[in-house]
Amino acid sequence: MRPTMRVTIIAQLDFNKQANMQKKMKSQESFLTLRGHLQKTIVGQQALLDRLLIALLTGGHVLLEGPPGLAKTKAVNTLAGGVHASFQRIQFTPDLMPGDLTGSDIYDPNKGEFNFVPGPIFHEIILADEINRAPPKVQSALLEAMQEHQVTVGGVTRPLPDLFVVMATQNPLEQSGTYPLPEAQLDRFLLHVVLDYPSADDELIILQRDREQHFGVDEVVDDTKLDAALVLQARREVSEVHVDEILEKYIVKLVGASRELASINEDWDDFLLAGASPRASIALLRASSALAYLQGRDYVIPEDIVAMAPDVLRHRLILNHAARAAGFDADVIVQKIIDVIAVP
Repeated sequence: MRPTMRVTIIAQLDFNKQANMQKKMKSQESFLTLRGHLQKTIVGQQALLDRLLIALLTGGHVLLEGPPGLAKTKAVNTLAGGVHASFQRIQFTPDLMPGDLTGSDIYDPNKGEFNFVPGPIFHEIILADEINRAPPKVQSALLEAMQEHQVTVGGVTRPLPDLFVVMATQNPLEQSGTYPLPEAQLDRFLLHVVLDYPSADDELIILQRDREQHFGVDEVVDDTKLDAALVLQARREVSEVHVDEILEKYIVKLVGASRELASINEDWDDFLLAGASPRASIALLRASSALAYLQGRDYVIPEDIVAMAPDVLRHRLILNHAARAAGFDADVIVQKIIDVIAVP
């Protein structure tokens, strides 16, 4: 190869590398801007905001659980507005029908034929409010959408948008008129985030901001520049975040320990009906990579895995009555697993 040709090829490779780096920096900066926008609107729920962004970066679904009044719905609304994506809130109720979610074939008397009218599920970001109030048939329709990113109506399968993400809420206090989510559906949620009340200082800020709105103070300006194409680009970048093989083995050990509780504590041998599946390992890897990406790194560290493990695992452990009678829940067991398994 002639020297001039070699120099040209090297220069082109360097140019392509710099272009890719600039594109990646733009995606990260856009997500950091979005995080700042969310923080201006939502007070005292930093963990919630980060988990919503992680779900968006991985294409995973997230289940938010907490008492009313903790800004779950407002956070998802603000996120959808910041991403400039199509958004739909669906209020789940006991009388909801699958067609109310997916859409249905409607007869057109003028043309003498049936036409499909898409339901609210055909949006990019879905807020499934009080998801545990819907009957099993609706949950079945939602399960196909969450897992396969498609909807089947009248024997015809139709794809959902590439950005499609379900962000669901449920109230742990009310049990009347609710249906327990099937384990298969729970396993499709990347994260299960449990929210708590804000601190006294944060609640004071919430009061002050509410009064400012009544006094005519301007609302927070949306200066985000994210769109669906940029989010999909960021997802590809998250998948390229480096994860050392040692950390991959650490993830496998954590998830594997959830299936062998006797290795953590001999007294817990009969506490478990089912542990976390390999899908949990994949979810933990993706969530840890997204957290590293949000913090401006292109590599995962052990702290990322430890931070994400509770939200990834808590809804995947099915405990029996002996565990509950002894006062144990999934959070206690997951934390014990993290404490016992040596961090690389």
